[in-house]
Amino acid sequence: MSERTVVIGSSVGLHARPAALFVQAAAAQPVPVTIGKPGGEPVDARSILSVLGLDAKGGEEVVLRADGEGAEAALDALETVLATDHDA
Repeated sequence: MSERTVVIGSSVGLHARPAALFVQAAAAQPVPVTIGKPGGEPVDARSILSVLGLDAKGGEEVVLRADGEGAEAALDALETVLATDHDA
C-alpha cells in the first residue's frame, strides 16, 4: 500500500468545487484511494459526501492511501489536485 501526506492548497479547503474536482480525479484512478486526516479514519476518496465530511481546511494535512498497480501514479495525480488552489 502506498501512502502520502499532502497539504491542502485550496484556500477554502476541501469544500464545494475543490472537493468535487478531487472526487472526480479519484474516481478516474485505476486503483482504490482513501483520504483522511492524520490519525483519523480514512474514507473513500470517490465519495463526495465522505470527502466533505472530513471538514478539511486549507493548509491542513491529509493522508492519501492507494493500493494496487499504479498506486504511486494515482497518488501523484491526486496530490497535484489537492495542492492546487482552485479558487485563486
